[in-house]
Amino acid sequence: MTPTDGIPTIAPIAPLFALTEVTDEQLAVYADLIYRRTGIRVPPQKKTLLSNRVRRRLRETGIRGFEEYYQYLRTLPPDHPEWDEFLQEITTHETYLFRDESHWEWFQKRYLPELAAAARRGNRPYTLRIWSAACSTGDEAFTAACCVAAALPNFHKWQVRILGTDIGVGAVAQARTGRFSERAMRLVPPTYRTRFFIHDAATNQWQARPVLTAMTTFRQHNLLDRLSERPFDIVFLKNVLIYFSPESKKRVLENVRPMVAPGGMFVAGPAEGIGDMLKDFVKLQPWLYQRPAATKP
Repeated sequence: MTPTDGIPTIAPIAPLFALTEVTDEQLAVYADLIYRRTGIRVPPQKKTLLSNRVRRRLRETGIRGFEEYYQYLRTLPPDHPEWDEFLQEITTHETYLFRDESHWEWFQKRYLPELAAAARRGNRPYTLRIWSAACSTGDEAFTAACCVAAALPNFHKWQVRILGTDIGVGAVAQARTGRFSERAMRLVPPTYRTRFFIHDAATNQWQARPVLTAMTTFRQHNLLDRLSERPFDIVFLKNVLIYFSPESKKRVLENVRPMVAPGGMFVAGPAEGIGDMLKDFVKLQPWLYQRPAATKP
């Protein structure tokens, strides 16, 4: 390998039909490229996974091999559609509505009733702002919308905005459709299915009703960048930071922390490894943190 602009390059490789897996050297440069773009670490044990995902892009683009595709990516601006396709292959994980059921039980039975009680007492306005960060295809955002519509007393009085963001343009486009497969809907309570979704028998998909889509908006966003929004009452950032390096986690949390309004909630995955990075928040559960009301933005 010889360095080019500080990045190692790789000797040419065999034709596509002879490819099996990326070499250790190829894995290293791909991992570096992915890390600099997203903050996500690809460990050596993910060699087979990376190889399989890159091969999909080779078939789609007609590019000859791992090295050629790597060099092609290096020449593309971050907003090029191929970068989005590549990151979708690398970073997409299974998602579905009502994942982590205990979180949603807390949200419906504790958080929303307490919020409503505070509004009735005049201690807060009838507004609710939610950020579903790294929302993928919108499953989490629409789960939150279901809970709000079902559990928030006097729902018609409230102004609710649920923002879903993801690094993948394709994922955001899918989220905007509000359509979900039967598999993605498998944990949705039957009453919620009939109340909040329309079943399309021809495709066996479920379409979110207007009561949900009116609350939800989606946009592309990289967690390594600051979001240009007012703080939210509650931020969901679940099951994604486990893929980040410690340095990237700190950078993400520096961007996310001011997006939690004073007194607001931050919901993470139970195994994110971020407790030491949120010492200015109150830890209520292994996955639940509250920003003290006195904390300044």
